[in-house]
Amino acid sequence: MTNSETNPKVDEFLSKAKQWKEEFISLRNIVLDCELTEDFKWKHPCYTLEGKNIVLIHGFKDYCALLFHKGALLKDAHGVLIQQTENVQAARQIRFTNVQEIAEMETVIKSYIYLAIEVEKAGLQVDLKEHAEYIIPEELHNKFDEIPALKIAFEALTPGRQRAYIFYFSQAKQSKTREARIDKYMQHILDGKGLNDK
Repeated sequence: MTNSETNPKVDEFLSKAKQWKEEFISLRNIVLDCELTEDFKWKHPCYTLEGKNIVLIHGFKDYCALLFHKGALLKDAHGVLIQQTENVQAARQIRFTNVQEIAEMETVIKSYIYLAIEVEKAGLQVDLKEHAEYIIPEELHNKFDEIPALKIAFEALTPGRQRAYIFYFSQAKQSKTREARIDKYMQHILDGKGLNDK
């Protein structure tokens, strides 16, 4: 490891990790080798350059991953970057299922981290779609007219949460399915929660 300092919050996170512990430690060592600052954000180890997020380590049921905050701007020479869902505009992941994979890919992982650092130093930004480009389905408009509190609650959500709902509602081909989806998530919206928030 180089002169990158470890963060006690990340030490604590790792000590409590039940799944992917070895993988997380392995990824942490690789990232710290790239001289980024270790931070702890969104309940995960996050690595920054002068306060700007570069990469985050996180785990899911079937894989753990390195998430590049501006992954959409990286040249994916090895074809390893994954867009989590079609709604994700900027971030990209490299996924792993075991320590062996991480060890074999160490050089590739570092090359992507250095690329991400260059992108940040160059001040590049992901060209995000404007919120206005997302069309609110008619059924949701009708619901807003019916229940003004729903419109207020929806507009108070973060743009990302609004987008996720609009996408989810709009994906249904039939109007009655769209209505059913809206009804199902109405209380969620009123509670200020996103689509996947518990």
